[in-house]
Amino acid sequence: MSGPVEVAFLRLAHATGLPLPGYASAGAAGMDLPAALPEGETLELAPGERALVPTGFCLHLPEGYEAQVRPRSGLAARHGITVLNAPGTVDSDYRGEIKVILIHHGQEPFSIKRGDRIAQLVVAAVSRVVAREQAALPGTERGAAGFGSTGVSGAPPHSVTPIADQTA
Repeated sequence: MSGPVEVAFLRLAHATGLPLPGYASAGAAGMDLPAALPEGETLELAPGERALVPTGFCLHLPEGYEAQVRPRSGLAARHGITVLNAPGTVDSDYRGEIKVILIHHGQEPFSIKRGDRIAQLVVAAVSRVVAREQAALPGTERGAAGFGSTGVSGAPPHSVTPIADQTA
């Protein structure tokens, strides 16, 4: 594990009084992001509806890092609330406000209030790629088999032969 990465946060006026994004536990990978809605206002999300929710914070990431905006598992499991473009990417050269695109896949209307933790932010190193066009690619056992090609239950079809199918 590498050491901590220093990230500078800029609090915008509409985030006054909200906590800085932070970790809910010692082992948490993501920092919780708050909803910076106006005091006393509630954002009602109807089933199937989406909304762009402000957090009230901008950030400065070191070059070579990104921040990923991800759903909170509890909101997804209990209410069907998730991040529409999950994970959303905040590039190191972006200086605008972090906003979260939430979508409601649940059955009942969902209310968001000022300060509610609506998503999480995970900072990760980014690898830069040098694209090189090739006439052909090296082969693999899987080849071009894609969507659903490894099945949905048990081991992938080409992994291990069950003992009962082996003859002596």
